[in-house]
Amino acid sequence: MSVEENKITIVDETGNEQLCEILFTFDSDQYNKSYVIYYPIGADQDDEEEIEIHASAFTPSEDGQDGELQPIETEEEWDMVEEMVNTFLDEEGE
Repeated sequence: MSVEENKITIVDETGNEQLCEILFTFDSDQYNKSYVIYYPIGADQDDEEEIEIHASAFTPSEDGQDGELQPIETEEEWDMVEEMVNTFLDEEGE
């Protein structure tokens, strides 16, 4: 994962790169992890489809320029992330 001003480049399992917009990041004391919430750039161009939002845990690099994404592994962790996303979306809608 590389980071540039509110954008990240995600590399999938087959080596394809996709530029994504970062919605927000947050830290969890409960899981002692940082998280990034993002969506593929271009997904917001089509108003007829819902935007697919992605979430990953991440470890920033020493220089803060990039980092490593990790999957969210437990149902409890997903519930916490989903609650954060819903809170963010509710506040953005106001």
